[in-house]
Amino acid sequence: MIRDLHQKGLNISQISRETGYHRDTVRKYITAHTLPTPKKRKEVLSILDPFKEYIKQRVAEYPLSAARIHREIQEQGYAGGYTLVKEYVRKIRPSTGIPAVLRYETKPGVQAKVDWGECNRIEVDGQLRRLYCFSMILGYSRMRYMEFTLATDVYTLIQCHLHAFEYFGGYTSEILYDNIKQVILKRAIKTKEHTWNPKFEYFYTHYGFIPRLCKSYCPQTKGKIENAIGYMKRDFLLGASFVSLDDMNHQLRQWLSRVNGSVHGTTHEIPVDRLKSESLKTLTSVPPYVVRREEVRKVTRDGYVSYHGNRYSVPYPYAGRSVVLEIAGERMTIRLGSECLCSHVMVPGRFRMVREKEHFKGLLSLAMKCNSQHRKTTKPLFRMIGPEVERRPLSVYDRFSSEVR
Repeated sequence: MIRDLHQKGLNISQISRETGYHRDTVRKYITAHTLPTPKKRKEVLSILDPFKEYIKQRVAEYPLSAARIHREIQEQGYAGGYTLVKEYVRKIRPSTGIPAVLRYETKPGVQAKVDWGECNRIEVDGQLRRLYCFSMILGYSRMRYMEFTLATDVYTLIQCHLHAFEYFGGYTSEILYDNIKQVILKRAIKTKEHTWNPKFEYFYTHYGFIPRLCKSYCPQTKGKIENAIGYMKRDFLLGASFVSLDDMNHQLRQWLSRVNGSVHGTTHEIPVDRLKSESLKTLTSVPPYVVRREEVRKVTRDGYVSYHGNRYSVPYPYAGRSVVLEIAGERMTIRLGSECLCSHVMVPGRFRMVREKEHFKGLLSLAMKCNSQHRKTTKPLFRMIGPEVERRPLSVYDRFSSEVR
Protein backbone atom coordinates (compact mmCIF):
# COMPACT_ATOMS: atom_id res chain seq x y z
CA MET A 1 0.00 0.00 0.00
CA ILE A 2 2.84 2.41 0.87
CA ARG A 3 4.65 1.65 -2.40
CA ASP A 4 1.44 2.07 -4.42
CA LEU A 5 0.84 5.51 -2.89
CA HIS A 6 4.43 6.48 -3.65
CA GLN A 7 4.02 5.43 -7.29
CA LYS A 8 0.94 7.65 -7.50
CA GLY A 9 3.17 10.62 -6.72
CA LEU A 10 2.64 11.11 -3.00
CA ASN A 11 5.69 12.09 -1.01
CA ILE A 12 6.78 10.59 2.32
CA SER A 13 5.01 13.21 4.45
CA GLN A 14 1.75 12.79 2.55
CA ILE A 15 1.90 8.99 2.83
CA SER A 16 2.60 9.32 6.58
CA ARG A 17 -0.48 11.50 7.05
CA GLU A 18 -2.57 9.17 4.89
CA THR A 19 -1.60 5.91 6.60
CA GLY A 20 -0.74 7.09 10.10
CA TYR A 21 2.69 5.46 9.99
CA HIS A 22 5.83 7.34 10.97
CA ARG A 23 7.86 8.86 8.15
CA ASP A 24 10.84 6.63 8.99
CA THR A 25 8.63 3.59 8.58
CA VAL A 26 7.30 4.89 5.26
CA ARG A 27 10.83 5.62 4.04
CA LYS A 28 12.02 2.11 5.05
CA TYR A 29 9.33 0.36 2.98
CA ILE A 30 9.80 2.66 -0.03
CA THR A 31 13.53 2.01 -0.22
CA ALA A 32 13.29 -1.74 0.59
CA HIS A 33 14.04 -4.10 -2.30
CA THR A 34 12.22 -7.09 -0.75
CA LEU A 35 9.33 -7.58 1.64
CA PRO A 36 10.46 -7.56 5.29
CA THR A 37 10.42 -10.89 7.14
CA PRO A 38 9.43 -11.07 10.82
CA LYS A 39 12.39 -11.51 13.12
CA LYS A 40 12.29 -13.66 16.22
CA ARG A 41 12.54 -11.60 19.34
CA LYS A 42 15.51 -12.15 21.54
CA GLU A 43 14.51 -14.28 24.49
CA VAL A 44 14.51 -12.28 27.70
CA LEU A 45 15.70 -14.14 30.77
CA SER A 46 13.35 -14.13 33.76
CA ILE A 47 14.39 -13.73 37.39
CA LEU A 48 12.41 -16.90 38.03
CA ASP A 49 14.37 -19.06 35.55
CA PRO A 50 16.97 -20.41 38.05
CA PHE A 51 14.14 -21.67 40.29
CA LYS A 52 11.78 -23.18 37.69
CA GLU A 53 13.20 -26.70 37.92
CA TYR A 54 12.81 -26.64 41.70
CA ILE A 55 9.24 -25.37 41.36
CA LYS A 56 8.38 -28.11 38.84
CA GLN A 57 9.82 -30.75 41.16
CA ARG A 58 7.90 -29.47 44.20
CA VAL A 59 4.62 -29.21 42.31
CA ALA A 60 5.12 -32.73 40.90
CA GLU A 61 5.75 -34.14 44.39
CA TYR A 62 3.08 -32.24 46.32
CA PRO A 63 0.19 -29.92 45.39
CA LEU A 64 1.83 -27.01 47.20
CA SER A 65 0.33 -23.54 47.06
CA ALA A 66 2.07 -20.73 45.17
CA ALA A 67 2.52 -18.84 48.46
CA ARG A 68 4.30 -21.82 49.99
CA ILE A 69 6.62 -22.17 46.98
CA HIS A 70 7.29 -18.42 47.01
CA ARG A 71 8.49 -18.63 50.62
CA GLU A 72 10.71 -21.62 49.85
CA ILE A 73 12.50 -20.04 46.88
CA GLN A 74 12.90 -16.78 48.81
CA GLU A 75 15.01 -18.75 51.26
CA GLN A 76 17.09 -19.89 48.26
CA GLY A 77 17.74 -16.32 47.10
CA TYR A 78 14.74 -15.45 44.93
CA ALA A 79 14.24 -11.66 45.02
CA GLY A 80 11.20 -11.39 42.75
CA GLY A 81 7.54 -10.91 43.56
CA TYR A 82 4.78 -13.35 44.42
CA THR A 83 2.70 -12.66 41.28
CA LEU A 84 5.38 -14.05 38.96
CA VAL A 85 5.51 -17.26 40.99
CA LYS A 86 1.72 -17.55 41.10
CA GLU A 87 1.37 -17.21 37.32
CA TYR A 88 4.07 -19.78 36.65
CA VAL A 89 2.58 -22.29 39.10
CA ARG A 90 -0.82 -21.77 37.47
CA LYS A 91 0.68 -22.62 34.06
CA ILE A 92 2.30 -25.88 35.12
CA ARG A 93 -0.55 -27.08 37.31
CA PRO A 94 -4.10 -27.43 35.96
CA SER A 95 -6.75 -25.64 37.98
CA THR A 96 -9.66 -27.51 39.58
CA GLY A 97 -13.24 -26.43 39.99
CA ILE A 98 -14.55 -25.19 43.34
CA PRO A 99 -18.18 -25.77 44.38
CA ALA A 100 -20.17 -22.63 45.15
CA VAL A 101 -21.21 -22.02 48.76
CA LEU A 102 -23.17 -19.39 50.67
CA ARG A 103 -21.03 -17.25 52.96
CA TYR A 104 -22.21 -15.15 55.87
CA GLU A 105 -20.37 -13.03 58.38
CA THR A 106 -20.58 -13.22 62.18
CA LYS A 107 -20.41 -10.31 64.58
CA PRO A 108 -17.39 -9.75 66.83
CA GLY A 109 -17.12 -12.08 69.82
CA VAL A 110 -20.17 -14.15 68.83
CA GLN A 111 -18.97 -17.39 67.34
CA ALA A 112 -15.97 -19.66 66.85
CA LYS A 113 -15.82 -23.02 65.17
CA VAL A 114 -13.94 -26.18 66.07
CA ASP A 115 -12.67 -28.93 63.77
CA TRP A 116 -10.76 -32.17 64.18
CA GLY A 117 -8.60 -33.49 61.37
CA GLU A 118 -6.51 -36.63 60.92
CA CYS A 119 -2.98 -36.02 59.64
CA ASN A 120 -1.58 -39.45 58.83
CA ARG A 121 0.59 -41.32 61.41
CA ILE A 122 3.80 -40.69 63.30
CA GLU A 123 6.15 -42.96 65.23
CA VAL A 124 6.07 -42.48 69.00
CA ASP A 125 8.19 -44.69 71.27
CA GLY A 126 8.68 -47.21 68.48
CA GLN A 127 4.99 -47.47 67.59
CA LEU A 128 2.94 -45.89 64.82
CA ARG A 129 0.25 -43.61 66.26
CA ARG A 130 -2.52 -41.69 64.54
CA LEU A 131 -1.85 -37.96 64.41
CA TYR A 132 -4.74 -35.52 64.80
CA CYS A 133 -5.03 -31.76 64.55
CA PHE A 134 -7.35 -29.60 66.66
CA SER A 135 -8.43 -26.33 65.05
CA MET A 136 -10.38 -23.36 66.38
CA ILE A 137 -11.04 -20.26 64.28
CA LEU A 138 -12.77 -17.08 65.41
CA GLY A 139 -15.61 -16.18 63.05
CA TYR A 140 -15.10 -12.42 62.93
CA SER A 141 -11.34 -11.90 63.05
CA ARG A 142 -10.37 -15.22 61.39
CA MET A 143 -7.73 -15.78 64.09
CA ARG A 144 -6.65 -19.43 64.06
CA TYR A 145 -5.35 -21.78 66.71
CA MET A 146 -4.16 -25.32 65.93
CA GLU A 147 -2.50 -28.11 67.86
CA PHE A 148 -1.33 -31.63 67.00
CA THR A 149 -2.47 -34.43 69.33
CA LEU A 150 -2.33 -38.22 69.54
CA ALA A 151 -5.93 -38.59 70.76
CA THR A 152 -9.38 -37.07 70.24
CA ASP A 153 -11.03 -38.02 73.53
CA VAL A 154 -13.06 -35.51 75.54
CA TYR A 155 -10.16 -34.75 77.90
CA THR A 156 -7.87 -33.88 74.99
CA LEU A 157 -10.66 -31.81 73.42
CA ILE A 158 -11.09 -29.79 76.62
CA GLN A 159 -7.35 -29.30 77.05
CA CYS A 160 -7.08 -28.00 73.47
CA HIS A 161 -9.94 -25.56 74.19
CA LEU A 162 -8.01 -24.20 77.17
CA HIS A 163 -4.88 -23.75 75.03
CA ALA A 164 -6.95 -21.95 72.37
CA PHE A 165 -8.61 -19.66 74.96
CA GLU A 166 -5.18 -18.76 76.30
CA TYR A 167 -3.83 -18.14 72.78
CA PHE A 168 -6.74 -15.83 71.89
CA GLY A 169 -6.88 -14.20 75.30
CA GLY A 170 -10.55 -15.16 75.75
CA TYR A 171 -13.44 -17.02 74.13
CA THR A 172 -16.63 -16.34 72.18
CA SER A 173 -20.20 -16.66 73.44
CA GLU A 174 -20.89 -19.57 71.03
CA ILE A 175 -18.76 -22.36 69.59
CA LEU A 176 -19.83 -24.50 66.64
CA TYR A 177 -19.09 -28.26 66.53
CA ASP A 178 -19.56 -31.33 64.40
CA ASN A 179 -21.72 -34.14 65.75
CA ILE A 180 -18.95 -35.92 67.63
CA LYS A 181 -19.38 -38.13 70.71
CA GLN A 182 -16.83 -36.09 72.65
CA VAL A 183 -19.38 -33.25 72.55
CA ILE A 184 -22.82 -34.86 72.20
CA LEU A 185 -23.98 -38.41 72.90
CA LYS A 186 -27.50 -38.19 71.48
CA ARG A 187 -28.93 -35.42 69.35
CA ALA A 188 -32.62 -34.50 69.68
CA ILE A 189 -34.95 -32.31 67.65
CA LYS A 190 -35.02 -29.69 70.38
CA THR A 191 -31.74 -28.32 71.65
CA LYS A 192 -32.77 -28.54 75.29
CA GLU A 193 -33.35 -32.29 74.86
CA HIS A 194 -29.81 -33.03 73.60
CA THR A 195 -27.80 -35.56 75.60
CA TRP A 196 -24.40 -33.91 75.97
CA ASN A 197 -21.22 -35.67 76.95
CA PRO A 198 -21.25 -35.10 80.75
CA LYS A 199 -17.55 -34.17 80.91
CA PHE A 200 -17.93 -31.64 78.11
CA GLU A 201 -21.21 -30.34 79.53
CA TYR A 202 -19.47 -29.56 82.82
CA PHE A 203 -16.73 -27.76 80.87
CA TYR A 204 -18.95 -25.47 78.78
CA THR A 205 -21.16 -24.78 81.80
CA HIS A 206 -18.07 -23.74 83.76
CA TYR A 207 -17.18 -21.12 81.11
CA GLY A 208 -20.73 -20.23 80.18
CA PHE A 209 -20.46 -20.46 76.39
CA ILE A 210 -23.17 -22.05 74.23
CA PRO A 211 -22.28 -25.11 72.12
CA ARG A 212 -23.91 -25.20 68.68
CA LEU A 213 -24.15 -28.19 66.35
CA CYS A 214 -23.94 -28.03 62.59
CA LYS A 215 -26.52 -29.88 60.53
CA SER A 216 -25.75 -33.51 59.78
CA TYR A 217 -23.96 -34.09 56.46
CA CYS A 218 -23.95 -30.35 55.82
CA PRO A 219 -20.58 -28.80 56.68
CA GLN A 220 -21.69 -25.52 55.05
CA THR A 221 -23.67 -24.74 58.21
CA LYS A 222 -20.35 -23.86 59.79
CA GLY A 223 -20.68 -20.49 58.07
CA LYS A 224 -17.51 -19.38 56.29
CA ILE A 225 -16.27 -22.45 54.46
CA GLU A 226 -12.61 -22.10 55.30
CA ASN A 227 -11.02 -25.48 55.51
CA ALA A 228 -8.44 -24.38 58.04
CA ILE A 229 -6.99 -27.85 58.50
CA GLY A 230 -6.87 -28.47 54.75
CA TYR A 231 -5.04 -25.19 54.26
CA MET A 232 -2.62 -26.08 57.06
CA LYS A 233 -1.88 -29.44 55.44
CA ARG A 234 -1.11 -27.79 52.10
CA ASP A 235 0.74 -24.74 53.34
CA PHE A 236 2.56 -26.13 56.39
CA LEU A 237 2.51 -29.90 56.78
CA LEU A 238 2.96 -31.02 53.18
CA GLY A 239 6.61 -31.81 52.45
CA ALA A 240 7.87 -30.57 55.84
CA SER A 241 10.27 -32.36 58.23
CA PHE A 242 10.06 -32.79 62.01
CA VAL A 243 11.94 -34.61 64.75
CA SER A 244 9.15 -35.07 67.30
CA LEU A 245 5.58 -34.16 68.19
CA ASP A 246 6.82 -31.25 70.29
CA ASP A 247 8.82 -30.00 67.32
CA MET A 248 5.71 -30.23 65.12
CA ASN A 249 3.69 -28.10 67.54
CA HIS A 250 6.56 -25.64 67.93
CA GLN A 251 6.82 -25.13 64.17
CA LEU A 252 3.03 -24.98 63.93
CA ARG A 253 2.97 -22.08 66.42
CA GLN A 254 5.48 -20.23 64.23
CA TRP A 255 3.32 -20.88 61.16
CA LEU A 256 0.23 -19.61 63.04
CA SER A 257 2.06 -16.40 63.91
CA ARG A 258 2.79 -15.82 60.25
CA VAL A 259 -0.75 -16.66 59.04
CA ASN A 260 -2.49 -14.64 61.75
CA GLY A 261 -0.18 -11.75 60.98
CA SER A 262 -0.87 -11.73 57.22
CA VAL A 263 -3.72 -10.12 55.30
CA HIS A 264 -6.72 -12.46 55.10
CA GLY A 265 -8.03 -13.17 51.61
CA THR A 266 -11.70 -12.58 52.54
CA THR A 267 -11.61 -9.71 55.02
CA HIS A 268 -8.54 -8.06 53.43
CA GLU A 269 -7.40 -7.30 56.97
CA ILE A 270 -4.87 -8.83 59.32
CA PRO A 271 -6.51 -11.27 61.80
CA VAL A 272 -4.34 -10.07 64.70
CA ASP A 273 -5.57 -6.53 64.13
CA ARG A 274 -9.22 -7.61 63.92
CA LEU A 275 -8.79 -9.62 67.13
CA LYS A 276 -8.77 -6.34 69.04
CA SER A 277 -12.41 -5.84 68.00
CA GLU A 278 -13.59 -9.35 68.91
CA SER A 279 -14.74 -8.39 72.45
CA LEU A 280 -14.02 -11.87 73.77
CA LYS A 281 -15.05 -13.03 77.21
CA THR A 282 -12.01 -12.75 79.47
CA LEU A 283 -10.50 -15.73 81.25
CA THR A 284 -10.07 -13.76 84.47
CA SER A 285 -13.84 -13.63 84.91
CA VAL A 286 -13.99 -17.43 85.37
CA PRO A 287 -12.13 -19.60 87.90
CA PRO A 288 -9.34 -21.69 86.30
CA TYR A 289 -10.52 -25.03 84.95
CA VAL A 290 -8.38 -28.07 85.76
CA VAL A 291 -8.64 -31.01 83.37
CA ARG A 292 -8.82 -34.25 85.32
CA ARG A 293 -8.75 -37.36 83.18
CA GLU A 294 -10.26 -40.50 84.74
CA GLU A 295 -9.37 -44.06 83.75
CA VAL A 296 -10.43 -47.31 85.41
CA ARG A 297 -7.73 -49.94 85.93
CA LYS A 298 -7.38 -53.21 87.83
CA VAL A 299 -4.43 -53.58 90.18
CA THR A 300 -2.33 -56.57 89.18
CA ARG A 301 -1.40 -59.33 91.61
CA ASP A 302 2.10 -57.89 91.96
CA GLY A 303 0.67 -54.46 92.91
CA TYR A 304 0.81 -52.30 89.74
CA VAL A 305 -1.50 -50.45 87.38
CA SER A 306 -0.71 -49.77 83.73
CA TYR A 307 -1.12 -46.42 81.94
CA HIS A 308 0.21 -45.56 78.47
CA GLY A 309 2.56 -48.55 78.49
CA ASN A 310 4.15 -47.79 81.88
CA ARG A 311 3.51 -49.44 85.26
CA TYR A 312 2.93 -47.61 88.56
CA SER A 313 2.93 -49.24 92.00
CA VAL A 314 -0.09 -49.37 94.33
CA PRO A 315 -0.08 -50.45 98.01
CA TYR A 316 -0.10 -54.26 97.87
CA PRO A 317 -3.28 -54.80 99.98
CA TYR A 318 -5.29 -53.48 97.00
CA ALA A 319 -4.06 -56.11 94.53
CA GLY A 320 -6.91 -57.35 92.37
CA ARG A 321 -9.12 -54.31 93.09
CA SER A 322 -10.51 -51.95 90.42
CA VAL A 323 -9.26 -48.40 91.00
CA VAL A 324 -9.67 -45.01 89.28
CA LEU A 325 -6.67 -43.19 87.84
CA GLU A 326 -7.15 -39.42 88.05
CA ILE A 327 -4.69 -37.62 85.77
CA ALA A 328 -4.18 -33.88 86.12
CA GLY A 329 -1.22 -32.45 84.24
CA GLU A 330 1.83 -34.62 84.89
CA ARG A 331 0.53 -36.19 88.12
CA MET A 332 -1.53 -39.34 88.54
CA THR A 333 -3.65 -39.94 91.62
CA ILE A 334 -4.97 -43.45 92.25
CA ARG A 335 -8.30 -43.64 94.11
CA LEU A 336 -10.62 -46.33 95.40
CA GLY A 337 -13.95 -44.65 95.89
CA SER A 338 -13.26 -41.50 97.91
CA GLU A 339 -10.01 -42.91 99.32
CA CYS A 340 -6.72 -41.69 97.84
CA LEU A 341 -4.37 -44.67 97.69
CA CYS A 342 -1.28 -42.97 96.26
CA SER A 343 0.01 -40.57 93.59
CA HIS A 344 2.81 -40.62 91.03
CA VAL A 345 4.53 -38.23 88.66
CA MET A 346 4.02 -39.75 85.23
CA VAL A 347 7.12 -40.69 83.23
CA PRO A 348 7.61 -40.45 79.45
CA GLY A 349 8.26 -43.39 77.16
CA ARG A 350 7.00 -46.95 77.43
CA PHE A 351 7.73 -50.13 79.39
CA ARG A 352 9.02 -48.19 82.40
CA MET A 353 8.22 -49.09 86.01
CA VAL A 354 7.61 -46.58 88.82
CA ARG A 355 7.92 -48.31 92.19
CA GLU A 356 7.48 -46.89 95.70
CA LYS A 357 9.11 -49.05 98.42
CA GLU A 358 6.46 -48.07 100.95
CA HIS A 359 3.82 -49.75 98.82
CA PHE A 360 5.44 -53.15 99.42
CA LYS A 361 6.50 -52.74 103.05
CA GLY A 362 5.66 -55.92 105.00
CA LEU A 363 4.91 -57.89 101.84
CA LEU A 364 8.06 -60.05 102.14
CA SER A 365 7.35 -61.20 105.70
CA LEU A 366 3.71 -61.83 104.77
CA ALA A 367 4.81 -63.88 101.79
CA MET A 368 7.22 -65.94 103.92
CA LYS A 369 4.53 -66.54 106.52
CA CYS A 370 2.08 -67.62 103.87
CA ASN A 371 4.68 -69.99 102.38
CA SER A 372 5.36 -71.55 105.79
CA GLN A 373 1.67 -72.11 106.45
CA HIS A 374 1.28 -73.44 102.97
CA ARG A 375 3.99 -76.05 103.54
CA LYS A 376 2.35 -77.19 106.81
CA THR A 377 -1.12 -77.56 105.38
CA THR A 378 -0.21 -78.82 101.95
CA LYS A 379 -0.37 -82.61 101.45
CA PRO A 380 2.48 -84.24 99.50
CA LEU A 381 1.76 -85.15 95.93
CA PHE A 382 2.97 -88.75 96.48
CA ARG A 383 4.66 -91.12 99.10
CA MET A 384 7.38 -93.72 98.93
CA ILE A 385 6.86 -97.17 100.41
CA GLY A 386 9.53 -99.86 101.02
CA PRO A 387 9.41 -103.50 99.77
CA GLU A 388 7.50 -106.05 101.85
CA VAL A 389 9.80 -108.54 103.75
CA GLU A 390 8.52 -111.95 104.76
CA ARG A 391 8.81 -112.58 108.53
CA ARG A 392 9.91 -116.13 109.66
CA PRO A 393 10.40 -117.65 113.15
CA LEU A 394 14.00 -118.11 114.41
CA SER A 395 13.65 -121.90 114.40
CA VAL A 396 13.69 -121.83 110.64
CA TYR A 397 17.07 -120.14 110.64
CA ASP A 398 18.43 -122.61 113.25
CA ARG A 399 17.39 -125.55 111.15
CA PHE A 400 18.94 -124.03 108.08
CA SER A 401 22.26 -123.40 109.88
CA SER A 402 22.40 -126.99 111.25
CA GLU A 403 21.93 -128.46 107.80
CA VAL A 404 24.78 -126.39 106.51
CA ARG A 405 27.09 -127.71 109.22
